[in-house]
Amino acid sequence: MLARDELPSREERVAKGGRDAVVTTRTGDEGYTGLLGSERVPKWDARVEACGEIDEASSAIGVARASVDDPAIARLLLSTQRDLYVLMSEVVATPEVTDRLARRIVGADVARLEGYQADYADRVEIGREFIVPGGTRDGAALDLARAVVRRAERRTVRIAHASQISNADLLSYLNRLSDLLFVLARFVERPKGSAGATGSDPVAEPNASQTAERPTESD
Repeated sequence: MLARDELPSREERVAKGGRDAVVTTRTGDEGYTGLLGSERVPKWDARVEACGEIDEASSAIGVARASVDDPAIARLLLSTQRDLYVLMSEVVATPEVTDRLARRIVGADVARLEGYQADYADRVEIGREFIVPGGTRDGAALDLARAVVRRAERRTVRIAHASQISNADLLSYLNRLSDLLFVLARFVERPKGSAGATGSDPVAEPNASQTAERPTESD
């Protein structure tokens, strides 16, 4: 690693054709932020909140990607993170900008997730009991990412129901992504001899015979 005084200065980077991103703009110090367009809104605006939740979901998936040993799963997770950037742009795009977006989430993106989910589900047994996350480190990271995606979905549903976005594929994508993450968590736990503790485990639930079944993830 280079020492601080060995790093090129900003002027040197610019002279070589580089350009630094502006990290601190001070334009949000009064509690307002810009949407993708000309509109500025309070930072508590539902669209900003949804975008933040999706950003958090992408970060959680990044933690999971750094945790898994399977390169194919890591590549799959990276592709979903890139999709989420597209999804975020749609969530905060103003009407005059939406039609000019270079890419939007479409039904083919949803179908792709469904295909991956079916493929991995065929390779692992998934019971009907509740899963208690934590069977393995990578499985727990995927379960956490799943829960964050579900929260992002709920925030996005709110703005969809308020007619602030019109692309129904955004909701379908987030829903299927959480399903896929659930299946991947079960898949990565299997080779390590752990399918995760379940709600019917006598240690977790003394009266195992009365444990509720796990609800369908896609609900």
